[in-house]
Amino acid sequence: MKDTRRARVNLGLLLAAALVLVTIDHRSVTESPFGPLRTVGTTLFGAAESAGSGIVRPVGEFFETMAEAPSARARLERLRSENQRLRHDLAAQSLDRERSRELRRLLGVAGTGGYRILPTQVIARRGAPGFEEAVELDVGRADGVRPEMTVLNADGLVGRVVQVGPSTSTVVLLSDPASAAGARLEGSNEIGVVHGVGENGRLVRFRLLDSTAPITPGHRIVSFGSQRGAPYVAGVPIGVVERVEATPGELTRIAYARPSADLTALDVVGVVVRAPRRDPRDAVLPPGPSKKPKEPKELEENASTSERATSRAPGAESGSESGSDAESGSGPESGPRGAEAPRGRREGA
Repeated sequence: MKDTRRARVNLGLLLAAALVLVTIDHRSVTESPFGPLRTVGTTLFGAAESAGSGIVRPVGEFFETMAEAPSARARLERLRSENQRLRHDLAAQSLDRERSRELRRLLGVAGTGGYRILPTQVIARRGAPGFEEAVELDVGRADGVRPEMTVLNADGLVGRVVQVGPSTSTVVLLSDPASAAGARLEGSNEIGVVHGVGENGRLVRFRLLDSTAPITPGHRIVSFGSQRGAPYVAGVPIGVVERVEATPGELTRIAYARPSADLTALDVVGVVVRAPRRDPRDAVLPPGPSKKPKEPKELEENASTSERATSRAPGAESGSESGSDAESGSGPESGPRGAEAPRGRREGA
């Protein structure tokens, strides 16, 4: 626009008209005459502003996101790394707590049996010449480990050391088919030999030397011990009998037992570096299942049943003479019955 006198006049008139309109609108006490025009303008310009912001905002956010993408990616990677580290720490803490619990149980077993042990950890499962099932420990000759030492964990017998290196050693497991250990039945002097049968350590075979000795599922087996405690010390739990094979005409009996120690999941174990001075016998075995005591009501029912059976017995209805004969044992049948009853019970047992 050219700066001419006419243009200046027009601009002055427009400014004067604007001032007049503003003054009239401002001094209107009730309702401004320009209210409808203001409403229409607000509506039109508001809709235009909303439409413009709806178009411009996504574009602006897109460019803003593109600008922040590298830093956001780096922050996401940092959060992922932190999350992975926290998970690793949590798993490590849980594993450490479990190992600490196993170590406390192992030290408790060693104290009960009088064993001097070297706590260690299984670091690998490996084979050894002549053996199928063996593990490797993270202790060796420098730690005082020697071949033919007993290895156990908090639950029972694991095996024996067969090879020793400077800082590692190899242990053949009790479940190896070439492994054999002297064993004894809990609470008795009946002895036998335990052999591994493989099957991933699920069972071991117990050959009882006396074929007439009573053995049933549920009997527990402990190690009998070797001379000077090598390769096996005495009193370590070996397993629980699961089934007994019938061996008619043989001099020995065969049973299969579930090992006390889980030979497929070994972690914290102990190498017995000194045998106990005396055989701990069954002291290391955990408490067996206790029988539930009978209730008084049940005892009364058993007593009443016994009384009824006695009253119905032959000779109970006869006179005092028969009763005195039964008591004195002078009756004709008292001798044979008294002699046969204990033998029948022994044969049933």
